Amino acid sequence: MQTQAAAKIVSPRTSAGFEYTFPAIRGIQAGREFYVSMCPLRLIPRIFHLDEDELTPEMRAQRVLNKGRLPALTKYILDNPDDYVFSALTASVDGDMDFEGHATEGPGMRTGQLHIPMDARFLINDGQHRRAAIEQALKENPDLGDETIAVVFFHDAGLARSQQMFADLNRHAVRPARSIGVLYDHRDEEAKLARLLSLRSHVFKGYVEMEKSNLSARSRKMFTLSALYYGSQALLQGLDLKPDEATTLAQAYWETIDAAIPEWEMVRTRELSASEMRRDYIHSHGIALHALGRIGNSLFRESTSAAKWKKRLDPLKTVDWARSNGDWEGRAIVGGRVSKSHQNVTLTVNYLRHHLGLSLSPEEQRVEDAYLRGDA
Repeated sequence: MQTQAAAKIVSPRTSAGFEYTFPAIRGIQAGREFYVSMCPLRLIPRIFHLDEDELTPEMRAQRVLNKGRLPALTKYILDNPDDYVFSALTASVDGDMDFEGHATEGPGMRTGQLHIPMDARFLINDGQHRRAAIEQALKENPDLGDETIAVVFFHDAGLARSQQMFADLNRHAVRPARSIGVLYDHRDEEAKLARLLSLRSHVFKGYVEMEKSNLSARSRKMFTLSALYYGSQALLQGLDLKPDEATTLAQAYWETIDAAIPEWEMVRTRELSASEMRRDYIHSHGIALHALGRIGNSLFRESTSAAKWKKRLDPLKTVDWARSNGDWEGRAIVGGRVSKSHQNVTLTVNYLRHHLGLSLSPEEQRVEDAYLRGDA
């Protein structure tokens, strides 16, 4: 079977004009034929046009392209040319589709050539951001053009059907928990560091939830891997360290924090259950690890000398981390629930900076002033 699509003159048997010919597999869903093919990346921008931006939402069959997502998707392709992975595009074809099977009966009926006139209109039902990222990546690395992506073709049955396909394709899509994304990410050095800390450090070993990003009330874990990831990311942001140096420094930092928070040790010695600790205190929640990470980052920027930054952390031993401490309301807690918003992280950082005698950055001061005025 061919591995890429080709454009050719159509014989009089089909129609007059030019057509795309795709190697394809024929299938049936809900009583309708559909086809799966492999399409060269260089053809993707030519076949699938993005021309619906000016239409009103009710006249579109897709959401408007979010251009803010494209740089990361494009970078992903360009930075990982040997092991990037993209799932199939799904498209509706407003035009004739003529499938020629390799046989008239048996398994050969399912494989063959799919002929689509070049004047047919292709509408992406799922994958418009992948399509746009492919176009951008090809501009920087044209050699990607001969690689392929799977495309699922459906007959276009009108706007209502296309809108319903978009709704159905996204109805049950569930974004995986951030923790399992960190667990399985072998490219991201910060993900590797978080995994190492969860396995090596006595603070975290055996007490990190590796898959879920939220802990159930009865969980015996103290932290989530995603919270450890973001806390350590904030801790090491902008520091020029080799991976081993980063791991060693981060481990030393979190073990120093551990010494200032007796409840963590009480959970490990079973004097306190993890669920009780999480219920009554905020220091194992993601917002606290993130805030502590930012505090450590500012100390490391002054000096990575352990004697110096450890001494600056001594006042942490007197912080009241209890939920009952009214100082947390509006900072780390909103309406009785711990908040993970950027603003609340900053307000929590500010509280800790005041406690440690550290100055605020201009942005932190702006957020603090708004909070004190009651604008937050």
